[in-house]
This record gives sequence, C-alpha cells and structure tokens, in this order.
Amino acid sequence: MPQLALYTFGVLQSPLADPTPLTHEFYDIGEAVYRKISQHPGYLARAEAAGGDRGLLFGADWGAWGEFAVPTWYDKGRTVETTALATTLSLWTDLNPAFDAVYTGLHREALNRRYDWFERTGHPNYVCWWVFDGVIPTWQDGVSKLEHLHDHGTAPHAFTFHHSFAPDGTPTRVKGIGPKSDQVR
Repeated sequence: MPQLALYTFGVLQSPLADPTPLTHEFYDIGEAVYRKISQHPGYLARAEAAGGDRGLLFGADWGAWGEFAVPTWYDKGRTVETTALATTLSLWTDLNPAFDAVYTGLHREALNRRYDWFERTGHPNYVCWWVFDGVIPTWQDGVSKLEHLHDHGTAPHAFTFHHSFAPDGTPTRVKGIGPKSDQVR
C-alpha cells in the first residue's frame, strides 16, 4: 500500500541559534506540535537526526532519511550558529490524515503565526508525493520534489493538498477541501 511523503521547508527570519524570545517561542511551539502530530491517526514517521541536537541539520546522521539537503533558493547559513530554516520530512498513511494534522489544532495555530517566524520567499513551502510501502523518502527526494513543484507546478510525483493525486496518478481531492482551502489565511 502506498504511503504519503510530506516535505516542508521554510526560511526563518533569524538563525535557530538566535537567543531572541521569538526564536525560543518557535522552538517551544515546534516541540509541542511534533509531540501532537506524532500521535495523530495516520502518522507513520518523520526524519529525526540521531543526535537530536537543536539546530544541527547539516552533517547530522539522518539514517535511512539520507544526507540533509535544502532547496537551491536557501542562501543562509549552514552551521549551528547560522542556520535559519525549519524543515520536516514525514510519512503518512494517506492524504486526509496528513491534511487534518497540518490544518487543525496546534499546527494550524502555528501556521497562523508563520510570518512571525518565516520569510515570505515566493517559493512553495511543502510538497507531497507517494512512496511504496517500506520506502523511506530522503531529504534529497523532498528537495527535488519541492523544486519541481516550484518550477513546473503540480504533477502526480509532486503535488499539494489542494491539487492532489491518488497513488495511481489520477487527480483526487482531499476530503473537505474547496478552492484555495490549503492556503491558510
């Protein structure tokens, strides 16, 4: 049975190591969101660095999720002191549970505040695609799919919740989505 891979990427206004209250708030909310999402029906797994160190993304051991990678448009730092990004890579049983986890509850509350923390880059901030059961998507897969989405729009191998595809490549709709409903206001 295919599983849904979901890659998210955002450029932060300040580095993760920045000691400002806004950065601490982002971390605190982020940790609470991860805990809540990991309990959500349909959630299977997410990429986590073996060491779990805050801010250590480049050079961390990501195991089966592969070497850490970022889109070509990311032009900020790559050290623990200068990295200014937030990204996730996760696996889900289907579109509906992933959509529900992203657009309800604590994660929805965080999305409503995203411009407090993230720059407006003009690039997509997430992409979905299907993988075969047992396949672990890699960071490079996520970057490649996100860049394809930016450059060419949605396709069966790189899509959004609003313009989604079934595992067989046919267009589909996430239950309850109407026009532009995957764009949080």
